Amino acid sequence: MVTRPTSHRPRRRTLLHRTCYDMCTQRSPYNWSRDLYQRHGETIEQYLRNTVLPALQDKTGQGGTILLNELKHRWSNHQIMNKWLKKFFTYLDRYYVKHHSLPTLEQAGLQRFKEEIFQNVKDNATAAIIALVDEEREGGIIDKTLVKSIVELYESMGMGNLDSYTADFETPFLEATRAYYARKREDWITKDSTPDYLIKVEKALNEEKIRVVEYLNPASEPKLRRVVEDEILQKVQMNLLEKEGSGCRVLLANDKSEDLQRMFHLFSRLESGLQPMANIVENFITEMGNACIDKRQTRLDSGEKDKNDDPEFVKSLIDLHEKYLAVIREIFGSHHLFQKALKNSFEEIINNDVGQFSNAELMSTFCDRVLKSGGEKLSEMEVEQSLDRIVQLFSFLTDKDLFAEIYRNQLAKRLLNQRSASDDAEKLMIAKLKVQCGTQFTSKMEGMLNDLAIGNDTKVEFDKYVAKQPPINLSFSPQILTTGFWPSYKSPEIVIPENMTKCLEMFKEWHDVTHTKRKLTWVHSLGNATVRATFGKKSYDLQVTTLQAVALNAFNDGSTLGLEELQKSLNLDLETLKPLMHSLSCGKHKVIIKSPASNKINSTDTFAANAKFTCNMRKIRIPMASIEASHSKARVDEDRSYAIEAVIVRIMKARKTMKHQQLISEVLSQLAFFKPQPRVIKKRIEALIDREYLERSADDQQQYNYLA
Repeated sequence: MVTRPTSHRPRRRTLLHRTCYDMCTQRSPYNWSRDLYQRHGETIEQYLRNTVLPALQDKTGQGGTILLNELKHRWSNHQIMNKWLKKFFTYLDRYYVKHHSLPTLEQAGLQRFKEEIFQNVKDNATAAIIALVDEEREGGIIDKTLVKSIVELYESMGMGNLDSYTADFETPFLEATRAYYARKREDWITKDSTPDYLIKVEKALNEEKIRVVEYLNPASEPKLRRVVEDEILQKVQMNLLEKEGSGCRVLLANDKSEDLQRMFHLFSRLESGLQPMANIVENFITEMGNACIDKRQTRLDSGEKDKNDDPEFVKSLIDLHEKYLAVIREIFGSHHLFQKALKNSFEEIINNDVGQFSNAELMSTFCDRVLKSGGEKLSEMEVEQSLDRIVQLFSFLTDKDLFAEIYRNQLAKRLLNQRSASDDAEKLMIAKLKVQCGTQFTSKMEGMLNDLAIGNDTKVEFDKYVAKQPPINLSFSPQILTTGFWPSYKSPEIVIPENMTKCLEMFKEWHDVTHTKRKLTWVHSLGNATVRATFGKKSYDLQVTTLQAVALNAFNDGSTLGLEELQKSLNLDLETLKPLMHSLSCGKHKVIIKSPASNKINSTDTFAANAKFTCNMRKIRIPMASIEASHSKARVDEDRSYAIEAVIVRIMKARKTMKHQQLISEVLSQLAFFKPQPRVIKKRIEALIDREYLERSADDQQQYNYLA
């Protein structure tokens, strides 16, 4: 059988309710509402002062946990008492309290507890909670339920807000936390490496987050986090990043991905916490790139011939970029600060030229190796990957216009010499450059490919015309190029043999009828020929340039000719004739014999057909050194002058008047494919003033006015 306390029996409760009702509904002076309200407060106050407070004071010196348990017990009892008193005096609460705008009985009970108990024990209770939390931080096991109950008491003392919790517990708790982690920081920073230190920081932050969930108010979480971050991260950030033997540079050098990722995530918590780390990453990548450049410089200093083809150097830059691009993506989450660091470092690396040839030319030549037949032996997928990577490097290049000029020349050679490994790969590369720089950048390259596509249709039409003409003993296939798209070439007026001249005349007749408004100019330096040559009893097919074919024809009658005689008969200058004869007499396949024998062409040398020439192959390709430069520096400079002037005029037309420095800055910001020196821009401004596009202001010599 279960019994209840007498005061809780239903009949007794009903009697108490009735009594309270009777006392509160009488007319004055028999209405006892005010006396009941006062007596309610006095009774609670006396009980708390005479019973509860002494019990707590007795436990104060016996240890924090004992005090907190007693406080929890007394608080629990007070809540029960407050609840039942509220129920007994419901009528008083409902009418008298409401009518006189007084605190409710529940609020009055809480207020009495706060004044009589909480205000007297809060300092000791707070110290006891802090001691328990520190014990847990050191690995001890504490009664979390007890701590949570006392924290809820602090929350209740706010009477509907967290003012009491914040002032009486949270503030001293955060100060104690700061002091605790300040001690830990000094200990850890002395003993631990950066990765070990950050592991402890990560653990501490996770534990504090769990601590808030388990027994603190959620509002404390951001404040507690900031205190911990400030003490064990912010105050030693540079120490950790630059720590000898374990700082950020060392982690990057040793590819410590996990440690770098932890460092990134922890410092991302701090305001501007990632900028110092990004600066270190930028400097480190720049140093790695400069090491590649220094390695190339060392090879050149040791006597290696400087060439525009250095795949080892370009591949080292590609590999470096691939490596740290992956680091930025996978470890640093493609954060904009680290993307900027990668961009800044590679802009410095890529634009640091070493040796005779610029990095723009080395990169373009690398593309040439990938795209031409007989170059790099790569699958289609590998070709695409190589092109992707070189275009990524190209994006950091300042002199993009110089790259375009060199690339266009090399593309022309591949197309005209039929050395391109794949038309699709050529189109793919141009498409990638187009995405990077726009249509204007690639329009000429696209025009070159289009010329070759149209050339196939032209060949079909011309072949039909040739079929109706008297037969000739040569197979002739002309290629029409549009002057504006292709590089400008030297066109030596070589004396063409009669049978070749007939072919040219036949094509000119057809072309003049078909394209009446077009001017035809022959560029023999670009032509190719297959010559049937017989040495002794054996015949060979020699794959040569048109110039080589004409020179070979001069020795058809078995004559011996000196260099000057050849120059007169072929109508070539020595600058063109010497590399031409060198290819035929000093190369791997010496179809012409030179006297005296040497690897250098002199004006006194004589030449004749090599009757003793033999080779195991029937088809022989005889390469000839190009008589064209890889690019025309003068043409690049000229194009740049036009571009600068166009930008200046466009800006001034819109602004009408502008200061000198402001105009210089605006011009630099609008030039996409190169970055000229300010003195070059100033020179173009002076040229525009001379041509009366601009004028200097009469009042200020540093100001320009636009002339319509």
